Amino acid sequence: MFGPGESSVIVECSAQTTCAVIHAILTSLILFFVLLTGFAYTTVLERRFLAFLQARIGPNRAGPYGLLQPVADGIKLIFKEDLTPARAKKVVFWMAPVIKVVPALLVMAVVPFGPDITVPWFDGKWYHMAQGLADVNVGVLWILGITSIGIYGIALAGWSSNNKYAMLGGLRASAQMISYELSMSLAIIVPVMLAGSLSMGEIIEAQNETPILGWFVFQNPMAAIIMGLALLAEVNRAPFDMPEAEQELTAGYHSEYSGMKFAMFYLAEYIGMIAMGGIAAALYFGGYHFIWVDKAPLLGPLVFGFKVFVLLVVMVWVRGTLPRIRYDRLMAFGWKVMIPLGLVAVVWSAFGVILQEEMSTAGYVALVVAVWVVFLVASDYWLRRVGRREEPKMVHERIEVVSLSGGRGASAIRTLDKVIGAPLARSGGSRGEKQDQEPEE
Repeated sequence: MFGPGESSVIVECSAQTTCAVIHAILTSLILFFVLLTGFAYTTVLERRFLAFLQARIGPNRAGPYGLLQPVADGIKLIFKEDLTPARAKKVVFWMAPVIKVVPALLVMAVVPFGPDITVPWFDGKWYHMAQGLADVNVGVLWILGITSIGIYGIALAGWSSNNKYAMLGGLRASAQMISYELSMSLAIIVPVMLAGSLSMGEIIEAQNETPILGWFVFQNPMAAIIMGLALLAEVNRAPFDMPEAEQELTAGYHSEYSGMKFAMFYLAEYIGMIAMGGIAAALYFGGYHFIWVDKAPLLGPLVFGFKVFVLLVVMVWVRGTLPRIRYDRLMAFGWKVMIPLGLVAVVWSAFGVILQEEMSTAGYVALVVAVWVVFLVASDYWLRRVGRREEPKMVHERIEVVSLSGGRGASAIRTLDKVIGAPLARSGGSRGEKQDQEPEE
């Protein structure tokens, strides 16, 4: 097999400066290339899948099966005129897209794509390294801090455009992202409690104790659902795309942007989708772990990428299925529903950690199933009770038709109507009598 022998010298890459620098540069370039390529073809995925849901064809003209559509869109945006409003705050106006893109690129720096590998080098030594940029022991805090920076790009874009619709879009985005970051933080606390670590790598490894069933999505499904909804709101995706509500705010916070600056906002949105899919896959869906592939470390990135792809398809599916939520209901849902349920999920995980230490595995699983059955039944009863509303009573007004005696013209028309309608009435009556008699025979 391919691997170090008994006489091979294995060196820890992080302990040697040259190896650490080369590893960081190569991993950064690979990550940058994967994110940019993923951004390009996530747009194609979204357009083709939405076309499938809507019984359309989708983009299929640029290249075979429309695979060159991102190239065509990029060329179009490069040569498009780049306009700046006359009274805009120009420096901030230009910096806002960059401030939005950079956090989307940095958030994946602490997420490992596969297990550690050992590779040979030209000096005859084998180097042990991680398949990720930097698996720091406070990776969860890095994610929470970096995701909160992206809000500044949207808020500054709306403020610097000197446009009321852009300003409203920026304010909406700020309020929405702040509101749903709280519920997202509560959902992230659950894997931290279950794994007992803030490191993304250790959280992923903690889900490998039991294949598939050890994933945290099965230990706390409610926290996983809250995480998914909060991530959709974090990247302003449907049904939480209120900052870009075209019917209300034209294009929202990027109404005044064009050309490549406009493209940078979409770059940030789709890279954010990929990053949030990677975070969700790492926290709740086992990361790079799957049955039959754990013995092949090089397959880890492929498994991780497939899980991210499935989550991207779900995001697009949600956009093509659900309508946009009204803004006041969006905020009420975030504060009155998501945060209380997030607290319940955290408390449940805390009790689960304590009970798991005191009970056997079978007893703990039975208790989990029983509690979730009770929760689902209670939730169904509550939703039915809330959804039961009084139907509005229809008020039927009686309309009285008053016939007016017309002049000679009206009398002539009534006489003509009787003359023409008499034969028809007789023929219709005779037909009706025959039709009534036929069933009796």
